[in-house]
Amino acid sequence: MKCPFCGELEDKVIDSRLSQEGEAIRRRRECVACARRFTTYERLEEVTPLVVKKDGRREPFDRQKLLAGLQRATVKRPVSVDTVDQLVTEVERRLQESGEKEVPSTTIGKLVLERLQPIDDVAYVRFASVYRDFRDVDEFMTELARLQAERRKT
Repeated sequence: MKCPFCGELEDKVIDSRLSQEGEAIRRRRECVACARRFTTYERLEEVTPLVVKKDGRREPFDRQKLLAGLQRATVKRPVSVDTVDQLVTEVERRLQESGEKEVPSTTIGKLVLERLQPIDDVAYVRFASVYRDFRDVDEFMTELARLQAERRKT
């Protein structure tokens, strides 16, 4: 592992433990050259399907891109970073378990929205406004009315 401070390739592992509900191994390392410490995470590399965009383009699933979108949707909302990370992990796992080679971006959006709505309605609407590409205020208001009706049922 290359030291992020001095570039040395040798280090020693000081501590290892399971992280993120057993999904990753957290390793605390110390560089043998500069003695600075840093943390690495190891995850099993699983093949995720290609994402088929609305315009037909195909690109690899990008966990960081989904995480960034959810972070934007949850800005100034009472949603923890761990909750967002767990949501992304659940979606990513679901995609891997599907066994599909290609998944439409709409499927990913639906998976996210299903999990986001019970967490925070405002974040849900923010994410939905980008995912569903609301064209005008009426579409936005229709979605809000649907949410309010659901809330009244419970």
